[in-house]
Amino acid sequence: MEMLQKIALGGGCHWCTEAVFQSLIGVTKVEQGFVASTHEHSSFSEAVIVHFNSEDISLKTLVEVHLHTHKSTSNHAMRIKYRSAVYVFSETQKQEAEYIIDTFHKTFNNELITRVFPFKTFKASRQEITDYYYDNPEKPFCESFINPKLKLLLNQFSAYANLDKLKHLKHAKYQTEYSK
Repeated sequence: MEMLQKIALGGGCHWCTEAVFQSLIGVTKVEQGFVASTHEHSSFSEAVIVHFNSEDISLKTLVEVHLHTHKSTSNHAMRIKYRSAVYVFSETQKQEAEYIIDTFHKTFNNELITRVFPFKTFKASRQEITDYYYDNPEKPFCESFINPKLKLLLNQFSAYANLDKLKHLKHAKYQTEYSK
C-alpha cells in the first residue's frame, strides 16, 4: 500500500526548488507556483507542492534536503518573494515539521529561519515555465544556480537521488560552491 502525502516548500526560486525535488526518489509529482499561508504570511511566495510516497522518502529527509538547498539561514531582503517555509496540510504534519526543523538547528552554523506555516492556497505557475530545469538544463540560469544544488544532492543525499534524472551530472565534480 502506497503512503502518498504532500508538503509545500518555499525558500528560493521555484525553478530551483522544483528541480531539486523532481530529482528525488519517492517524489511522485512537483507542482511549481506560489503558496500563501494565513495572517501576515497571506501574500503569495514562490514555492512548490511536493507529492511523495512516505515509504520511499520521509518527511524528515525532504525537510533536510530543503534546508540544505536554499539559504535557510539568511534573512535577506527578498524573503517576501522567497519565504523560507514548510507549508503543512494538517496539525499532525505541523507538529512533525516543527520537530524536524528543531532537530536540525544544531547542525547549521547559523540559526535556521525556516518556519512552518499552514497551507492556505496555491497558484500554479504558467505551464511554459514548469519543468524549467529538465526542459532547459543548458541555460545559464540552470548551470549557475540549479546544477550546484543538484550536485549537493549527489554529494549529501545520494541514497535519495534519482540517478537516472541526474546522469548528466555524474561526471561533474561533485563539490559545490553553494553556501548555506
